[in-house]
Amino acid sequence: MPENAPEVTALQAAAEQVRQQLGLPAFDAAAVLELDHFIEVQRTELAPSSPDRAGVVTALGCFFGQCLVQAYQAEWAAGPDGSTGVGLANRLFFNPFYLVNEQLDKGPQASVAAFFRSVPQRLAGAAGAKKRWIS
Repeated sequence: MPENAPEVTALQAAAEQVRQQLGLPAFDAAAVLELDHFIEVQRTELAPSSPDRAGVVTALGCFFGQCLVQAYQAEWAAGPDGSTGVGLANRLFFNPFYLVNEQLDKGPQASVAAFFRSVPQRLAGAAGAKKRWIS
């Protein structure tokens, strides 16, 4: 997706709103640690059947995606299946909404902070891979 596309603008605005609500200064590794903690607190209140869950996953996914974009010089992109996510170094595509939902479902074993920390190794392992998304 082009950086100035309306979809990207909306994703960035939603991420900014979450950043402000959580009182975080930036979209960085420290913010992802706070997000991880916030998700763990919310797990007890957001059952999969909760009517608020989809909205929370969307908002937190926008925030997590923007952290990936800024920390790893990534871009918001459409995946091969049409899903919205983050493309990294023309090699990898991650769906931050899925990752947030996974932590809500599985807890610390699906930590967004652990995933965030793993990105450099994932990039190294994907060297030479073909681009898997549409910009």
